[in-house]
Amino acid sequence: MTALDVVIMAAGKGTRMKSSMPKVLHQLAGKALVQHVIDTARSLKARNTIVITGHGAELVEPALLAANAADHLQFAHQMPQLGTGHAVQQAVPLLPDDGVVVVLSGDVPLTQADTLKALLDVCGGKQLALLTIDFADPTGYGRIVRSPSGQVHAIVEHKDANAEQRDIHEVYSGIMAVPAKLLKPWLARLDNHNAQQEFYLTDVVKFAEADGVSVVACKITDAAQVAGVNSPTQLAELERAFQQRQAHAFMADGVRIMDPARFDVRGTLTCEQDVEIDVNCIFQGNVSLGQGVKIGANCVIANCTIEAGAVIHPFTHIDGEKLGVTVGEGALIGPFARLRPGAQLAAEVHIGNFVEVKNSTMAKGSKANHLAYLGDATVGERVNYGAGSITANYDGANKHRTVIEADVHIGSNCVLVAPVTIGAGGTVGGGSTITKSTEAGALSVARGKQISIANYKRPEKKPKV
Repeated sequence: MTALDVVIMAAGKGTRMKSSMPKVLHQLAGKALVQHVIDTARSLKARNTIVITGHGAELVEPALLAANAADHLQFAHQMPQLGTGHAVQQAVPLLPDDGVVVVLSGDVPLTQADTLKALLDVCGGKQLALLTIDFADPTGYGRIVRSPSGQVHAIVEHKDANAEQRDIHEVYSGIMAVPAKLLKPWLARLDNHNAQQEFYLTDVVKFAEADGVSVVACKITDAAQVAGVNSPTQLAELERAFQQRQAHAFMADGVRIMDPARFDVRGTLTCEQDVEIDVNCIFQGNVSLGQGVKIGANCVIANCTIEAGAVIHPFTHIDGEKLGVTVGEGALIGPFARLRPGAQLAAEVHIGNFVEVKNSTMAKGSKANHLAYLGDATVGERVNYGAGSITANYDGANKHRTVIEADVHIGSNCVLVAPVTIGAGGTVGGGSTITKSTEAGALSVARGKQISIANYKRPEKKPKV
């Protein structure tokens, strides 16, 4: 099998984005535009992936190296930018002669691997293969000019096309596959005698015809796969196209999504059978939803495993970051709850409204139903954690851990000053500040003595003179 080398053009400035960020680093579905293209190259098992950078290279190259540390990513520099042909010329020293080259664009993120495999099949390691599509409005695109027999004869850029050629609706997508040993001499023959005074990669078609090499088209119908991003509006349109496709793919596997137009995956989401997802939910990083999980409206969930039968009520925010979050079977979370990195919740745990859990474990059946904070805590089974209670885990320099053993009841508005252990079966009276560990089964109360002054009269404002 002929080796595959991928060249990705990512040198443009992206003026219409009206941003200081290089265009190819703008994100779609939580990932840089050009990273989508690199991931596609990886799925094709490309031998080499060469990214042509130019504008903003000092930002693009470090970002891509960091995101693709395990890959053999190479860079070629194009400055100034003198056209698509000039861009690919910069990659020539990095292209072995024995491979097939696929040319992609860093701002065209949704091309599918299967489409490129079909293009490579058409190329067959010996022909110039072009990915084409019919557009009702082909303005701005290079037209595919065919001979009377249907053979591809030329690609004519829009600004160089005559009136008859501008009536052609089949256009070149910007994606081609060609043997390197043919491409290299064609690139050397390019000139800039055209309306744009640029070196057009599309001119290789006329060189192929002159050299007796067949030029073949692989035509698709899915416009999103060849759509580029040149403005914030186009980026938003592609974002919605991408998310709609994801939603429909999940629904085809049995996931119940209330409205696919209000569903966003910006990472990797896996779902078991009978998952239900309400509107306006965002999934980031790596999220796994077990069988029968229900996600309420307006939740943001990142880097989390939610096990079978758990219910995440509306407006809950979960982000495990590097430590991850686990929600156990049958747990009830929210509404308006926040689970932070290191929250590890066992089966049937209840976390209610305005409760925050960070770097804490909660054993089976424990509950913190409202207005509470658990940070750096180890909570045993069947604990009831009262409203307004907190673990005071930070002394200004270091974090300390609170241990709450099984069957403890923590009253409302308590402060547990770590490091401290509340013994199994113990009770902490409401309003207590606990600074010392307690015995198992004990009632612990630590608060000021109540004083009542009879017939007390509050101060009154004096009238202004």
